[in-house]
Amino acid sequence: MSQLDEVGKTRYLVLHDYGMGGLWRWVWADSAEEIVSACAEVEVIRNPDAVRRAETWDLEEVHLDAPDPNPLSSFRVKRDAQRGQPGFAVLVRRDRVYLRRPEFEDGEVFLMELGPDGRRLRQVEIGPDGGAVRTSVEDWPFNAPFDLHDPQYLAMEIGRGDFEAAWQRAHRASTSP
Repeated sequence: MSQLDEVGKTRYLVLHDYGMGGLWRWVWADSAEEIVSACAEVEVIRNPDAVRRAETWDLEEVHLDAPDPNPLSSFRVKRDAQRGQPGFAVLVRRDRVYLRRPEFEDGEVFLMELGPDGRRLRQVEIGPDGGAVRTSVEDWPFNAPFDLHDPQYLAMEIGRGDFEAAWQRAHRASTSP
């Protein structure tokens, strides 16, 4: 997964996944946890196959503690702004997180079940007419993670029972021919 730097830091593969693509880089830090604690909207890739593939790519390397400006500066600024807010990191390290997220002005609402990495596992889309469609990981070509450190998501949290009741009422998304 990593190489040891001369100053004792470890190199980690880090991704900012924005859905239809991502920004990849190597980040030197004391730990993976230090990276996600310091930078919003990034994840440390731990899959050994993915790390081996990335070792063949020409990726930028940056030290987490490099002086500003650097490629991590905007992610650090965002995390620093979140840190003092109520709800910061409350959802981290949970096995499941359930959110009710309004998405559109027309009244559509999304209920989501997220795994510990912040990725959607299941989702119920409730239309303005009350009709509900359920989808799961197999239905999405893109599944960027939600940053569970972000305090905005605590206000969207719902109980598992609320999600499960909506899941049971919803019908399966139809597949296109």
